[in-house]
Amino acid sequence: MTIKIYTKVGDQGYTKQVTGKMVPKYDLQIEALGDIDELDSYLGVVIANLSDQCQELLNTLQDRQRDLYELESDIVVKRHEEITAATVEFLEQQIDELNQKIPKTTHFILPGGSITASHLHYARTVARRAERAMAKLNDEQQKLAPACLKYINRLSDYLFILARYANVLDGVEEVKSKIN
Repeated sequence: MTIKIYTKVGDQGYTKQVTGKMVPKYDLQIEALGDIDELDSYLGVVIANLSDQCQELLNTLQDRQRDLYELESDIVVKRHEEITAATVEFLEQQIDELNQKIPKTTHFILPGGSITASHLHYARTVARRAERAMAKLNDEQQKLAPACLKYINRLSDYLFILARYANVLDGVEEVKSKIN
């Protein structure tokens, strides 16, 4: 038996939440979930374009994709709390460890460098958009667990450091901006 991909439920601009409630597709929760989904999908693009020198990033990126599925579930399902303070602390540890492996900088850098780093910088900007959508959802419609908001904030920091590390692995020098 083949499962149909289309349901036609959303044909009038509404979608069904897990609770069964129909909401417009521009509902704040749906917007936040869409931005998280886009980030998750873009991490798939990052993975598909990892340079040979950056293959060591594969598992950590897939783990972040799994975290994003859990984050979406935490937003949608009551009492689903997989993103915790420990999840945030783990990202902070990873950031601190990677920061030791990259050159110190006193300047802003331009996003870019190697293909892998460029994709990671773009993923960082998508994470920031998801963070803005989650903050708006939290402020205006649905209180989110503090760990969820902290996680998405740390994830963008993590992707920034990971982009810088990818440039190191690929042997590409970062370009400084004109602003210190």
